[in-house]
This record gives sequence, structure tokens and C-alpha cells, in this order.
Amino acid sequence: MNASNPLLACIEVEPTQPATAAVIWLHGLGASGHDFAGIVPELHLPESMAVRFIMPHAPQIPVTINNGYVMPAWYDIISMTLERELDEAQLLASSDAVVQLIERELERGVPSDKIVLAGFSQGGAVVYQTALSFDKPLAGLMALSTYFATADSIAFSAANHSLPVLIHHGNRDGVVPELLGRRACDVLTDKGYAPEYKSYPMEHSVCPAQINDISTWLQKVLA
Repeated sequence: MNASNPLLACIEVEPTQPATAAVIWLHGLGASGHDFAGIVPELHLPESMAVRFIMPHAPQIPVTINNGYVMPAWYDIISMTLERELDEAQLLASSDAVVQLIERELERGVPSDKIVLAGFSQGGAVVYQTALSFDKPLAGLMALSTYFATADSIAFSAANHSLPVLIHHGNRDGVVPELLGRRACDVLTDKGYAPEYKSYPMEHSVCPAQINDISTWLQKVLA
């Protein structure tokens, strides 16, 4: 990596044996990589899967909807309308930073088709862009309580046209309305993908039943 584009700072949870698979998991607005690190043991993945979890920290930037307050964010959100007015150039820069993390896993010997991209809320918008445009086949895309911000501008990659996609959303989500999760599912279905969609009786969060479902899905796509 060149000095002008250093790797994102990350929390890494290593498996008990050399990693043969990886999950790169992005947090939401104002949070950090610590947000999902505690979920890793709760997934109860078999040790034989040897999955490395990588939880990057977003850069600190001013966020317009929070009166310009500087906080961890993958991109600026200018307006919280349903259509989400945002800084797409910053989203794409964050996507490029995730690509750097994927490339590092390839250098470490993890094949691309054993790498899952996951994201919650803002992080999910970034991984939609990254996974669906990446030029090598990935293992899966996990979109949690999020929206497909670049659906109208993305260049879909043929390498990931059959990518397994898991979309989860809370049906009481007052931050990212569930309509946006369902809309992303519809867009992908129209493009020939076969996303799995599930909603949960929760707000803008993660719940225990969902963690079990995530574990089951990861064991399937990383088998």
C-alpha cells in the first residue's frame, strides 16, 4: 500500500489456526470496529472454519446531519430524506479502502471466494458498492439494517453476479426504514441476484435470533 493511502485501522479477531477465510465487517455511523467484535464468539463457528474477522474503523469526518460534528463515518450524510442525500465520492473512497483490505487478505493467502463483506447501516451501503463491483468472486455479502445507496450508479461485476447476498432488517427501524432494505432486495432480484431477505422485530440494532441466522449463513457460504 502506498503511503498516501494507508490501510484502515482495524480490529482483527484471529481464529485458533491459520486463517483460511475472512469476514470484513463495517460498522455504522458514529460507531467503531469494536461494535461487532463482541458478536464473533456468539456466532459459535466451528474452529475448523478458521475465519479471521476484520472490523475496520471509519475515518473521522464532519457529518452534515449532525450539525457538522466530527465523528466516525464512511461518508457524509447531507439529508435524512428517504432517498438519503449523501457524499457519493466519500462512499466510493471508503469502498476503495475496503478493496485494500480484501487485497491484503489475498496477499495473506485467503482466496477471494472465502471472503465475506458485511456491513451495518452506513457500513452496509459501502459493502453493497464494494462487493457487487469487485472484480474477483467473493464468498458473500451481508447487508444489515442498511440501504443500497449506489444502486443507480454502480458498475456491477460479472465476477460476482451469483454472489450470495443476505439482507437483514428490523421492522421497527426508525433510522433506516425497512422499506429501504426491501428496496435493495428488489433491485438485486431485478438484476438477477437471489438475495435472502429476513426481517426481525427490532429497531436499528442486532438481535440474538439474527446472530444465530448469521452464523448459519456464514457456515453455508464459507463451507
